[in-house]
Amino acid sequence: MVRRIASPVIAAFAGLLATSALAGDLDIINAPEIDVSQTTLAQGWYIRGDLGYSGWGSTDRPDYTAERAGGGTFSQPFDSARFSKPVSYGVGVGYQFSDFSRADLTTDFFSGDMSGDSAFSGGCAAGAPGGTNCRFDYKGDYSAVNVMANGYVDLGTVAGITPYVGIGAGATYVKWSDTSVLPVCLDGAGSCAGASNGAVGLKGEDSWRFTYALMAGASVDLTERVKLDFGYRFSDTAGGKAFSGRGLGTSIDAVNGRDDGFQKHEIRAGIRVNTW
Repeated sequence: MVRRIASPVIAAFAGLLATSALAGDLDIINAPEIDVSQTTLAQGWYIRGDLGYSGWGSTDRPDYTAERAGGGTFSQPFDSARFSKPVSYGVGVGYQFSDFSRADLTTDFFSGDMSGDSAFSGGCAAGAPGGTNCRFDYKGDYSAVNVMANGYVDLGTVAGITPYVGIGAGATYVKWSDTSVLPVCLDGAGSCAGASNGAVGLKGEDSWRFTYALMAGASVDLTERVKLDFGYRFSDTAGGKAFSGRGLGTSIDAVNGRDDGFQKHEIRAGIRVNTW
């Protein structure tokens, strides 16, 4: 009796196992194919172009060292100084290593005007009216080329927007034009009535200076290959020689001027185009 009952049960169990095995085989056969060739890495070269505005940037007052015609040397900053033209533009080429890291080499161009003045006791020239003082008014301009190597960390992309932070280091070539200096007689114990002076020139200097920068911003995907980049950049360029001259024909026989560098707070906008 037991054998009669067991035989149908065993046969049913074996049939169930065979059906399960066949279903498993069909699942494997019908599994969707994955096209590995469609999976691409965020990796490759890109080019970029940028504009920057630093209307609220800070540039410390330049200083100078002067030699009096009668002997003696003194150094002091300008009483006042103003720098203009806060716009810069640049181009660059870079490489995207992954979704989270990239680096680029950039070249930026900027220029500006400088006007300043400095007053001191004593006449502007040997023949100046007695008891008068003198103020020197300076006017000059400069141009600069900045070359930087930059590294960035992209912080992830949400809805086509990718925030990032970065750091850069490089060098800036600053070239000053010849600077005009106009001695202006100032009344003191004596009067400047009838006194006049012509402008004299100082030779512009040029030099390479170390520069570093810190960046933060975000890029917006316009297409699969084109990104709009908005950001903030702080850059600090070391100070250097600005102008010099001797034999000025005034009570100051020689002047050596030096700017205190350029500290720029920039709002920047640009385009990045992937080439992969």
